[in-house]
Formats: sequence, structure tokens, C-alpha cells
Amino acid sequence: MPLPQESLDELVAAVARFVKERLVPIENETAENDKVPDSVIQTMKEMGLFGMSIPEEYGGLGLTMEEEVRVAFELGRTSPVFRSVLGTNNGIGSQGIIMFGTEAQKRRYLPGLASGEIIGSFALTEPEAGSDAGSVRMTAKKDGDHYVLNGTKRFITNAAKAGVFTTFARTNPDIPGAKGMSAFLVPNGLAGIEIGKADKKMGQHGTTTSDVVFNDVRVDADALLGGVEGQGFKAAMQVLDRGRLHISAVCVGVAERLIADCVRYGSQRKQFGKPIVEFQLIQAMLADSYAESYAAKSMVLETARDRDRGADVSMNAAACKMFASEMVGRVADKAVQIYGGAGYIADYGIERFYRDVRLFRLYEGTTQIQQIVIARALLRNAAG
Repeated sequence: MPLPQESLDELVAAVARFVKERLVPIENETAENDKVPDSVIQTMKEMGLFGMSIPEEYGGLGLTMEEEVRVAFELGRTSPVFRSVLGTNNGIGSQGIIMFGTEAQKRRYLPGLASGEIIGSFALTEPEAGSDAGSVRMTAKKDGDHYVLNGTKRFITNAAKAGVFTTFARTNPDIPGAKGMSAFLVPNGLAGIEIGKADKKMGQHGTTTSDVVFNDVRVDADALLGGVEGQGFKAAMQVLDRGRLHISAVCVGVAERLIADCVRYGSQRKQFGKPIVEFQLIQAMLADSYAESYAAKSMVLETARDRDRGADVSMNAAACKMFASEMVGRVADKAVQIYGGAGYIADYGIERFYRDVRLFRLYEGTTQIQQIVIARALLRNAAG
């Protein structure tokens, strides 16, 4: 059920204040230390932000998709690393359990995910399987009342802090492609799980990705998501639909933050005896940035509402992810241009955003994968 409008307004306002007063002032510090302060994470827990998308009966806020993207717009107005801390719990780390888990699995994991006491992680990507999710090579062999998992996962967000991995593995080697893939809820700390060193990334310093190696990891048979083999690919794709809308909303928030910063800077920076915002070529860049961010925001809101109504939004979620992630890259590029030399200097923070937003075009499906999803849907629709 949707929140009462007053309650939603209060939540959005509280997140906006938190972003402005607590997060924006420590963006540079967090990037330099490559760590989000524990006190900030604790406040996120107290605000219920780890459980925004988790149903109320399991301790979450139970936000609708539209409500979630409205919060994500506000979270996007600061460094993306802060959202990444709680993003997996609300998206790919919990949605598979919500959509496909057994009741026992939901009660075991969702309350902890909602409170932030458990960090969820999504272990799909491998050295030879990323965009082509159906090529997963990790194996899960049945052995009595257990499965034995072997394989390596790559670029796994929050792996070092994860309490549970939604892990995708091939349960039937005789079935090629997606149909032979299953999903497992694997608690961290089991014998045979090895977390690799943190990756050195281009941007988003403050959140970590790592390899996760599974060497003869034994899990109980009830770790199989939903208790059914062969639905791993379906679970992954449906989880990504929601995640793509959330990421799209964050892209909008980042773009709005950059536009506001550019207007403020351009009003103070003078050249040729007047503020640079008075020059038409600067105004053109601001106008283009605003129009694109507004278009993306409208797309995200409309698609979120459609999803809440029960419509199939796979094609439009992909369109949102493609457009919004590309859009924020263009806005960040224009921001560097408007700031000029200052945009290239770390002290102003613009170059950090320029690097940070580049990831949006890669994870949860690259731009090219979104294009494929859209094109295939168009062809299916045309064929009737």
C-alpha cells in the first residue's frame, strides 16, 4: 500500500536534509578515505533507508516503486557512494528473496536486510559472464541434503561486508544457457568462501567491489532460492528491472545536483566583466542539461507508476536506464566545461562526479544491453 502523502513528503524531506547537512559536507573526505563513516551508516539504519523496498511485515518501509524513486532522486544529490552502501539491500540484494524466496527464506533474511544488520550482495558477474548472464560457469552440485558450489564471481559490490550473497550457479550442466542456472542464498563466512582484495576503481571511492571465490562451499539444500532449480536467470532479470529504475532515479538526482552547482558557480565566476551565466553559450549548456534531466525524470516517474500498476515494464525500465545513465554523463561533461579549469581540479568536486557517474552506464546492464532489451521487445511486440 502506498504511504499517506504526508508521510511520504516527510520521508523525502528528511532524506533531503540528511543529504544536504550530513553527506554533502563529507563527500571529499569520504572519497579520500575510501570509506563511508560508520556514524553515517548508523543514521541510515535509524532512518530505515536500508529497508525502503522491503515489505513492512518484514521490518521495511514497503515503499512503492514511485515512492522509492522519489527518495532516490534526493539520494542522488550527493556522492553516489553513499547510496551504494544501502543500494544492494534495497535492490539486487533483497529483491530476489522478496520475489522468489520461500517464506522461511524471507523471515530468515529480510528483517536483517531491512535494519541494515545484514548487508545483501548480488553475485552474478563472473570473469566470463557479465552482460551474457546465461553464460554463468559457477557450478552447484547436489550432494545429499547439500549443494557444493565452485566458481569465481567478479566486481561484487559490498562483498567484504556482505552477510548473504544471492549467488547464481549452474545446477544442470546438461542444460545450456539460462535454463540450467539457479540462485542460492549463501551466508558469508562459510568454509571455502574467499573475498578478494578491494578493486582499485576509476571512481566511486568509498564503496568497494571484490572478487568472491567459492571453493567447495557446502550449503544446505534450503539455500536454493524458492526451493526450485532452474529459475535463477528469471530471478536475475526481474530483480534488475526494479534496480534499473532505482539507478535511473539516482542519475536524475546527480544531474540535478550538477546543474544547481553550475548555476551557482556560473553566477559567481566572472569573465569579460560579467558572470559567465550571462553568456549565451553557457546558458545553452545549462538549458540542454536541464531539458535532458527533466526528460529522464519524467520517464522514470511514469515507468515507476506503470510498475506499481502491475504492468510489464522491462522494455521501459531498460529505456530509462539507457537514457538516464547516458544523460548524466553528458551533464557531468558539460559541468566540467562550465567550470573550466576548476572543473578539472579535484578541490571543486566536479571531476569526482565526472568519474563517478561513468559507472552508471556499465552496471546493472550496460547501455548496449539496454539497447538489446529494447530492440528485442519491439520485435516481439511487432510479431504479436
